[in-house]
Amino acid sequence: MLKPLTSDRWNYTTAAHLLNRAGFGGPPDEIQQLVALGPEAAVARLVDYEKIPDATPAPEWARPDPERRKKLQALRKADAEQRRQMQREERQVQREQMTELRHWWLSRMAQGPRPFQEKMVLFWHGHFATSVDKVREPYLMWRQNELFRRLATDNWLRLLVEMAQDPAMLIWLDQAQSRKQHPNENFAREVMELFTLGEGHYTEQDITEAARALTGWSYNRETQKFVDRPALHDAGVKTVLGRTGPLNGRDVLAQIVAQPQAARFITAKLWNFFAGQPASSGLTEALAANFRQQGNNLKPFLRVLLRSEEFYDPALIRAQVKSPVQWLAGTIRMLESALPSPQLSGGLTRELGQDLFAPPNVKGWDGGLSWITTNTLLARYNEAALLVQGTLAPVKGGKRNSPPAARKPAKRLRPAALQIEVAKIFSESERRDQTVLIAALEKRLFQTELKSGQRAALREYLDSQGALDEDDIRGVIRLAMSTPEYQLT
Repeated sequence: MLKPLTSDRWNYTTAAHLLNRAGFGGPPDEIQQLVALGPEAAVARLVDYEKIPDATPAPEWARPDPERRKKLQALRKADAEQRRQMQREERQVQREQMTELRHWWLSRMAQGPRPFQEKMVLFWHGHFATSVDKVREPYLMWRQNELFRRLATDNWLRLLVEMAQDPAMLIWLDQAQSRKQHPNENFAREVMELFTLGEGHYTEQDITEAARALTGWSYNRETQKFVDRPALHDAGVKTVLGRTGPLNGRDVLAQIVAQPQAARFITAKLWNFFAGQPASSGLTEALAANFRQQGNNLKPFLRVLLRSEEFYDPALIRAQVKSPVQWLAGTIRMLESALPSPQLSGGLTRELGQDLFAPPNVKGWDGGLSWITTNTLLARYNEAALLVQGTLAPVKGGKRNSPPAARKPAKRLRPAALQIEVAKIFSESERRDQTVLIAALEKRLFQTELKSGQRAALREYLDSQGALDEDDIRGVIRLAMSTPEYQLT
C-alpha cells in the first residue's frame, strides 16, 4: 500500500484531482502546469508552500490591544447602564472585525498563492472546532487561525502543545478556569475523544488524571496571552494511559501521541478529509505506520498520502461533496473572478451551512452529504447566479435546471464587481461556437465530460439564444453550476 502513483497514470484528470483536494481547484492552465510537472513535482509544488512568497498582511487590528488594561478597569468601575453601553459598543466592533476576518481568510483560500496551506488551516479549524460565539474576541480567533497556518504541516505533538496553550482554546474548553483544587476536565476529555484517540481508547480515570496534569495552563485577560501559573498546578503523582509520575500538561500530550491509536486516529481523519471516503482497516494501518515512521511529522506523511495510488483511485475522483467554503473558493479560482464583498462572502458560506469561526459544536462540521439539503442546494443555485451574473434570482422548486430560468429577470447587484469576465476565461473561438464552448466549460468546471443529457440541455439553451453574447455565456455557466456534478469535487 501507499506506493507512489506512476507517471503513466498522471494526466489532466489526476492533476485536477490533486488540485481540487489539496487545494480549492483552479483554471485549466494551472492544471496543465501540474500535468507538465509530473506527479512528484506537482505534489511538491503544493506541499512545499514555504517556497512561495505570501505577502498577505494581517488585519490592521490583529494584535494585542494596548488599551485593554484601561478598558477592563473602566468596565469594572462602570455602573450597570454604562457597562451595558460599553458592551454593546464592544460587540459591534467585534461583529465588524469578524466580518473582516472571514473575508480575509476566504480571500487567502480563493485567491492566495498557497492553497494547500489554506486547505490544511481549514482542516485544523474543523478538527479543533473553536467558536467565536464563546471566545468572542476576533484577535484570539485570528491568532488561532495563524497558529494553524504556522504549524499546518509541522509535528503533531508540537501542534497539540501549542493548541493546549492557545488563548482561544483555553477559553473555548474552559481550561483557563482550571485549578488544582477544581480541575476542569473539558479539555482533557476533548483532547482524547475528539482530537487524538477517539472513544473507547481511554478511561474516565485517564481524563481525571490528565485534567490534574493540565492545571496551571491558563490565560491572562489583560495581555491576551497564555500564562503558566505554577501556583495553580497540581504537582502530585498521576497516572495517564499507563504512565505514572508528577505529570504536567506536556507529559500528558506526549503520552497521548505515543499511543498507536493516536497515529491511526489523525491519519484516518486526514485521509477522509482529502480522499472523501473513510479508509479501510488495512489502509488505516498503513497510513498510521507511515506517520510513525515519519516521526509524527505531518508534511512528509502528507506528501506520501498525496502521491499514493490509493489517493488517485478512480472511485474517489469527483466523488466528494464540496463543502460550502470549497464551493465558493473553488468557483472563484476556476472562473478567475473576484471574491464578493466581506458582507456578502461571509453570508454566502453561512447560508450554505458553513459559518467560518463558528462551527456548530465541539465536533465541528459533519461534512459529506450533510452539506446538501433542499435549502442549501437551492441556496447554491441562487448563489451561482450571484457569482456569475451579479444577480439574485430566487429559485422556485425544480425549475432551476430548465434553460429559460437562466434568462429570467432578476435583481441586479453591483454587476461590474460580480459578473464573470467571459472574455477572460474563454477564447474568441470558444465564445463563438456552441460545441467548442461546452467542451471548454466542461474542462474548466468539471475536468471531464458531462452526461449526454446534460450536454444536450446546455446545447439546447445555447441554440435558443442565436448568436452568442456574454450574457448567454454567463447563463450557460450558471446552468452548469446548477448540475449535481458541480456540487462534487
